[in-house]
Amino acid sequence: LKNTVAVHALFGFVIIIALSFISEVVNLKSLNWILRTISDIWLVAFVVLFQPEIRKLLLLITRSKLFKMFVQSKIAETIDEVLDATKELSERHVGALIVFPRTQNVQMTIDTGIRIQAAVTKELLISIFNVKSPLHDGAVIIDNEIVVAARCILPLTQLTKYKGKNLGTRHRAGLGLTEQTDAVVLIVSEETGTISIADSGELTTNIAIEQLPAVLAAKLAD
Repeated sequence: LKNTVAVHALFGFVIIIALSFISEVVNLKSLNWILRTISDIWLVAFVVLFQPEIRKLLLLITRSKLFKMFVQSKIAETIDEVLDATKELSERHVGALIVFPRTQNVQMTIDTGIRIQAAVTKELLISIFNVKSPLHDGAVIIDNEIVVAARCILPLTQLTKYKGKNLGTRHRAGLGLTEQTDAVVLIVSEETGTISIADSGELTTNIAIEQLPAVLAAKLAD
């Protein structure tokens, strides 16, 4: 809660609780009834007001080593196909958004796109992001060895600049999803062909194709 607006909301809850005790002691029945009614819905109010902080806490928990002992991923088997596709897309300046879910469910994002349910291959990814493909505009979701869906819509971050540089729609979409989930998003710029990775609301830009295997593997292993 430190250094967040949630501190003020928590302080307000404390005041309400204190006032409810005082009103009961001095027998202010109407005021006490109002305060008790507010107290009865404190759990719902807590979830609504502290939703960003709760989400951050859950992200920390799901990224712990203890939690990952129970979660097995086969994503390593698909990395080579993704890297080969990314290299060609980058060289041809074809924009791409590839999402790798980790421990959190991204079903709402999947539901915005078109179901594919096909094995990950370089050819499939290049075909999807081809500018003449009806599926190219949006993100691809890869779960283990399967391309789950394409043309998925990602939530945009509120940021328009990152470290002094203007963000395009793809980069804002990649950042937006990683602000809300623990997914890793691989981004290929259509304008420059540069490769970036979004993770935990942070953006690693201008990744050389030679460095991409190590960077991507490290992100997915975190």
